[in-house]
Amino acid sequence: MPNPNDGLHAQDFRVDTVRPELNLALFGPAVIHGTVVRDTSTPEQPNSTRLYSEPLRLTAQGESQLLPGVTRDFSAHLVPFKGTWVLPVGTGAYTVTLTADDVELPPARGTTWVDPGDTAPVHLVLSSPDQVVRLLGRVVRQGNLPVDAELEVQALDANLAPLSQRVTVTRSTGDFALFLPEEATQRNSLLIRVTSTRDMWVPQKTFTVDPREPLTTPLEMGDFGEPVQVSGRILARDGQPVANASVSLRGQVGGGGTFQGPLSYTDTEGRFTGQTLPSAPGNVLSLVVVPPSGSDSGLTVQPVEVPRAGAHLTDVLCPARSIVRGRVFRTDGQSPAAGVRVLANPVGQVPGWPRPPTGGEAQGTSDGEGDYVIRLDPGVYRVDFVPTENLPRVTRVVTVLPGDETRPQVLASFPLQRGRTVRGVVSEAGQPAPYASVRFYRVANLEGRPLSVLLAQTVSDHMGRYKALLPVR
Repeated sequence: MPNPNDGLHAQDFRVDTVRPELNLALFGPAVIHGTVVRDTSTPEQPNSTRLYSEPLRLTAQGESQLLPGVTRDFSAHLVPFKGTWVLPVGTGAYTVTLTADDVELPPARGTTWVDPGDTAPVHLVLSSPDQVVRLLGRVVRQGNLPVDAELEVQALDANLAPLSQRVTVTRSTGDFALFLPEEATQRNSLLIRVTSTRDMWVPQKTFTVDPREPLTTPLEMGDFGEPVQVSGRILARDGQPVANASVSLRGQVGGGGTFQGPLSYTDTEGRFTGQTLPSAPGNVLSLVVVPPSGSDSGLTVQPVEVPRAGAHLTDVLCPARSIVRGRVFRTDGQSPAAGVRVLANPVGQVPGWPRPPTGGEAQGTSDGEGDYVIRLDPGVYRVDFVPTENLPRVTRVVTVLPGDETRPQVLASFPLQRGRTVRGVVSEAGQPAPYASVRFYRVANLEGRPLSVLLAQTVSDHMGRYKALLPVR
């Protein structure tokens, strides 16, 4: 990854033969070069267009074509020059979405792929006035009572792809107007999602409507109640308080909308006080407790009923995190490898459990016998073994299933790999590229799915020189 300030983003290269000296000659900026026109077709002049040069926002969401799972997102707010625009990106395959500042224009989308130093064309067409249908509606809380909050609505298809822009709801009346492409109004149904832009105490709600008919019935958010207080205490299995755990409530509230409450944290006695909307009558909210990294207590999801008067919960007992253990040998395959750092980062989730939060990697260190122990919540993890000696890291993908947390999950023992040093110069247009991030990956399979595994990472110096330690296969 060179310098984004110069329009140089990540460039991916296939390395078929790894030599001791491997110079990396970067290509110039990879860009998406787009054109945008407004359809102006009429019966008298079919297939006519005009260049569109009004303010707009671009988003490019994609994935590396060489590194499965490595995603890349870019965005820009710009004014096209005579209908043309340029967006510097990293290499990969992208879906480009163009959203005009004019909310009466539905978004336009296109796909492309970009190779290193490549200029990839995208041609986007905004609907003509005759191809845009206005869908009028009203959002209410109950009956004719508007929602006293700043709301936005957006039309989505069944895959949650936007069919319209997000438009503002008139606060005093609840009225709104969505502008849809004509083809969207021929569907049997579409979704309209109502979201509060500032007030966290208004739930999000999604309605299924028939766009072929006028919205004569208001979209009713329902009686979702007012914020109430919820308090309780978080304990470990041994009855000791769990301090610094994050606590939140989420789920369906009155009226059928969904709500995600703010985080609160436990004190040294494991006590917390938070706020939430009440649960829907006859339903429960999910209390999600995430103990801090390094705690033996694990992620907990527990159903709780929150009445309109609030609730003081009974003590919540967190299960212990699952014990994952194993042994690491030195490169001879017999001598124990001591002092190896073991780092586990979540990369996926298992059915029935939320994905473990990122940013709280589990850590451990192998002892004099080469044994290591880490505690993990249910999930899929990339586990990196980082030796203290001049040896390359080893990476494994580990799936931790929920079950008896008292029974350790024992991983297969393995030796560290011998390393070889690869060095070279990173350059661009014949000049050294200082302070460029250099990463080496290999592609592995996880349950039949390709996964990119990081082998080494380093940064070039002020002369563009880099050095990395790779495993010998």
